[in-house]
Amino acid sequence: MGILGESLDRAAGSTATRPIPKTAGAQMRFLVKQFKGTRPVPDLLGITQRTVERYVKDQIKRPRPDLAARLTGEVRNRWQPRVKEKAKKNAATSTGIVVETRARFGFTAAPGTTDDGRIRLITQHLPPQYAARLFDAQTDGASEQQLQAVIAEGLQEQYFRDRGRRAEGLLVEFTDIDYVELDF
Repeated sequence: MGILGESLDRAAGSTATRPIPKTAGAQMRFLVKQFKGTRPVPDLLGITQRTVERYVKDQIKRPRPDLAARLTGEVRNRWQPRVKEKAKKNAATSTGIVVETRARFGFTAAPGTTDDGRIRLITQHLPPQYAARLFDAQTDGASEQQLQAVIAEGLQEQYFRDRGRRAEGLLVEFTDIDYVELDF
């Protein structure tokens, strides 16, 4: 998963109304409940079934750092899926999405203008149609470049062309992403 996919997942995770379970035992019990048994969880986390059972019974309390990170990540991905879907639906139909990024933007413009790319820090609200396209692309398993294209088109129309009021014919290239934060 690329930087945009991870940012979408973080944004969806921030919509949770309750915090994820804190202890390793509580997180393991949550995963066991989600998978309806202890059999699939060891394959997911790369541990033995006996280890899963020991975490569930609180016989082991502190996981190794790598296991703790995998465990927390898997719980976060599965935590409150209906709340995440409701937030995505709301962003795709009414509120839109906010993009904060530091990246290199290059332009294809009319002759005689500069088209040298440069690093810019941009925070821009994108309308719901771009949020819907972004979520649909992510659901369809789009590549990082395809997600970048959706964001680039949204920034092109909303930020650089000012919703069609200037820079007609300007095409924006969105490359060398330093970071991207999305919020909806």
